[in-house]
Amino acid sequence: MARKISDTKNAPAGDEPGAGAVVHADAGHAEAADKGEKLRDKAYLRELKKLHVELVTLQQWVVHKGLKVCIVFEGRDGAGKGGTIKAITERVSPRVFRVIALPAPTDREKTQMYGQRYMPHLPAAGEVVIFDRSWYNRAGVERVMGFCSEEKARGFLQTIPLFERLMVDSGIILLKYWLEVSPEEQTRRLQARIGDGRKTWKLSPMDLKSYDRWDDYTKARDEMFAATDTSWAPWFVARSEDKKRVRLNVISDILKHVPYKKAPAEKVVLPKRKIGRYKAADYPFRYVEERY
Repeated sequence: MARKISDTKNAPAGDEPGAGAVVHADAGHAEAADKGEKLRDKAYLRELKKLHVELVTLQQWVVHKGLKVCIVFEGRDGAGKGGTIKAITERVSPRVFRVIALPAPTDREKTQMYGQRYMPHLPAAGEVVIFDRSWYNRAGVERVMGFCSEEKARGFLQTIPLFERLMVDSGIILLKYWLEVSPEEQTRRLQARIGDGRKTWKLSPMDLKSYDRWDDYTKARDEMFAATDTSWAPWFVARSEDKKRVRLNVISDILKHVPYKKAPAEKVVLPKRKIGRYKAADYPFRYVEERY
């Protein structure tokens, strides 16, 4: 299962950011590697089907009760964020589950209050919004790669817990996931993108520039956790050495943290229909060539 950053059993009382004991995710790599072989496709698809059924049930409950759910995914390059998000959304309605993956800010957006461009995408009633990277860009890539000053990065870490408190107090269920991968597995995945024509689009110039900044990203991650792992918006870490396992674990964790029941619904029965009252036109349709 996904592992919570804060140890709530041992955390001191109060709602201060970073009150919980910060667990360094790197310490879990050796343990994860000892779990044995990766999950086989048959077992993965069997469990994923069960979870997809539950996600549909959750979706119907979110719409029925007007819940507002916001899920943030962060992590290193190659950690599996995109595949995990795809596994979550492939069997639900895109009108309810909206995925937000914003490009680099425009010149106009750079002059706005930081975070302003994310606010229009926050969920309204009956929506689940998934951020494939989020306002935490400022604590990660922007800070490490020098796209913002250290002063702005520290200011962000001070103010973002207050912003997230406003979100939660407004009724938004906020879940924040960090996908953690070992340097060895990250290298393997990035290398695989180079030689696979289906994945070359995933390897950006920024990925290559960031590759040699492992320690800088680790430091930025630790400071981000210490400042923003709050009782009202805690971080959850999911080990992603095995892509299939992390997808199942994260979906299970979402289902655990969003309260839902089966929404009331009428039994669906296909109505009777009559065919043949209209004769189709003899039209020269352009059929797709059947090559397979």
